[in-house]
Amino acid sequence: MITTARKWKTTALTVAAVLLGGVLAGCGDTTPAPTALAPSSPAPSSPTTPAPSATTSPAPKKPPTMAPGPAGRTPVFERRPAGGAPAAGGGGTAGGAAAEKVVALTFDADMTADQGPRAAAGERFDNPELIALLRRLKVPSTVFMTGRWAEEYPAQAKGIGTDDLFEVANHSYSHHAFTADCYGLPVVAKESMARDVERAFSAFREAGVRNVVPYFRFPGGCYDDAALGALAPANVTAVQWDVVSGDAFATDAGAVAEQVLDGVRPGSLVVLHCTRSAAPVTAEAISRIVPELRKRGYRFVKVSELMEG
Repeated sequence: MITTARKWKTTALTVAAVLLGGVLAGCGDTTPAPTALAPSSPAPSSPTTPAPSATTSPAPKKPPTMAPGPAGRTPVFERRPAGGAPAAGGGGTAGGAAAEKVVALTFDADMTADQGPRAAAGERFDNPELIALLRRLKVPSTVFMTGRWAEEYPAQAKGIGTDDLFEVANHSYSHHAFTADCYGLPVVAKESMARDVERAFSAFREAGVRNVVPYFRFPGGCYDDAALGALAPANVTAVQWDVVSGDAFATDAGAVAEQVLDGVRPGSLVVLHCTRSAAPVTAEAISRIVPELRKRGYRFVKVSELMEG
């Protein structure tokens, strides 16, 4: 588990977030037909096993999660351990194999519950150009979306959430804080935390988002043991990060790219943003980050693959 101070390690990012009221949290068939038997070989039969169907598709793969922490608290995933993937059940490392050069890029689609008037006045909390770039570059990604964002941009939410390049995770409904003193964000009452998370999942369903994973990112990255306990009924794995991009409120795409490239290690999880008004240079930074990491031998994965190993 990491401290809030470590997660927000750039002074410029923190100051900007406070000044702006914490608006943004450091913001077909796949089954082959059965092979025909030779005429001289009678086909086997089974009274209890139905014959395979050419139209049967495999069941969707269940996203991996971590086992609950002490006293049933919500578990927290930060990055793949250096020695490999987390062991089954969420503890330790599996196998001790050499670290694979994989990295997960995650994008927070932030919008607080009270920003509707600003959106109505023309402020853009979306970034369709960034999503289009990720598609062109074929970068699997995880988008941590607030319920309010899905309500404001339902067509975009559905487009992201029905594209197998992406998976959609929960960033709360309201983008209010789950602890006190979290970058000036209003605070969710502890008894309302699990309901806030479920409200976001409901907004995803309403928008037609399909590729939803049971992962949650705390607004501002702020949490404590009380929040982990209060969130337990939501049955999610909290997902943090080990690389802060610094894209929130940044104006220098080169600096953002350099910070990410300097920080990425095998198994890293990077936090970026999908909010045009408050992270305007993210797409430009990604256009530099992706080719360079590929040149270094890295493969991009979603959080679910990073967690699974």
